[in-house]
Amino acid sequence: MTPQTDPRAGAAVKAADRAHVFHSWSAQELIDPLAVAGAEGSYFWDYGGNRYLDFTSGLVYTNVGYQHPKVVAAIQEQAARLTTFAPAFAVEARSEAARLIAERTPGDLDKIFFTNGGADAVEHAVRMARLHTGRPKVLSAYRSYHGGTQQAVNLTGDPRRWANDSGTSGVVHFWAPFPYRSRFYAETEEQECARALEHLETTIAFEGPGTVAAILLESIPGTAGIMVPPAGYLAGVRALCDRYGIVLVLDEVMAGFGRTGTWFAADLFDVVPDLMTFAKGVNSGYVPLGGVAISGKIAETFGKRPYPGGLTYSGHPLACAAAVATINVMAEEGVVENAARLGASVVEPALRALAERHPSVGEVRGVGMFWALELVRDRETREPLVPYNATGEANAPMAAFAAAAKRHGLWPFVNMNRTHVVPPCNVSEAELKEGLAALDAALSVADEYTV
Repeated sequence: MTPQTDPRAGAAVKAADRAHVFHSWSAQELIDPLAVAGAEGSYFWDYGGNRYLDFTSGLVYTNVGYQHPKVVAAIQEQAARLTTFAPAFAVEARSEAARLIAERTPGDLDKIFFTNGGADAVEHAVRMARLHTGRPKVLSAYRSYHGGTQQAVNLTGDPRRWANDSGTSGVVHFWAPFPYRSRFYAETEEQECARALEHLETTIAFEGPGTVAAILLESIPGTAGIMVPPAGYLAGVRALCDRYGIVLVLDEVMAGFGRTGTWFAADLFDVVPDLMTFAKGVNSGYVPLGGVAISGKIAETFGKRPYPGGLTYSGHPLACAAAVATINVMAEEGVVENAARLGASVVEPALRALAERHPSVGEVRGVGMFWALELVRDRETREPLVPYNATGEANAPMAAFAAAAKRHGLWPFVNMNRTHVVPPCNVSEAELKEGLAALDAALSVADEYTV
């Protein structure tokens, strides 16, 4: 794992990227992508020999780290045996992946529909809910992210939706609980929970319960800020869905497969949805894979009625072989337990200590290997360190913070006025302490922008 210096190779990679690669979510002339030479475990490095501890897990998906030898070997073995095969056939890797996933999903979510990623998992979950209920509308939360495809981005509750919002997609947004920035003037988590549920039920009533097919929620919102819902909220949403005949869809694309110190974040709240979407950590992103876990009652809808949906690469053998290996690695090596244990014993106390030392830290929240620091200009007023959806000069404080982290060998996850601590779920205690020390140094830069 010793990075080799090869500036000429790095320059060639960078030149080809700049000439031909069109990057997502970016103004193409304003970005400067790092040329990556390699990665292993919790680290990656560039062609200049600079190594970074990855506190982003890629895009929160390398739950067993980069280049895990057992997962790499499984992909190689599957490629030698059966590289690809159409989804209408029974294939060992596909069947075994579905079985292992179904063993771990809550309740009776025992049927698995495979997709290529999280966004199309959401697309198909919504389609299933609409067909099952015969209703058109889907309710989703502000401060959420559900993917970049047309329906999924309309369901998203952050600014990436704005330029893509058709306004005719059957989506209604509502406020989910967030005690730190309460929209309900709540003074306690109990008040926040009760008022958020009242708001949701009022929204259902005014939209017309008979028009609502599904409520879609991230079990714990990820990109939007890792806002762990207050006790009783998801159970209350489940009760509302039961009362009005609405399908509950939980999005576990980011929170699933060990990220929260449990197999799924829903396990923390003892709530069973009707549909659950997954991707990312199911195979650590080694080969694109996502899916929908389907309850018995919804699967029964399509028992004798064809489901009108599918994908050419649904349950791709290479992706499924990677999922089988990843799930087995997580079980054999105690990866889920590692995330829970080190999250509680190392990450949480260290982040709370950082909050005591740094005036730029307004709130610490999270669980397992899924944490966020809310950075503020003023702790008393809770003014964010940068404005909502800030760019350019307005985003300078967060840009300075991120640059400082990288100078200290840490690659941070930065979104708006937050930094997230989301390393691989099998990260070691020593690696965590190294990253947290770098974070401590970088927060000193953020402190310079506080009042």
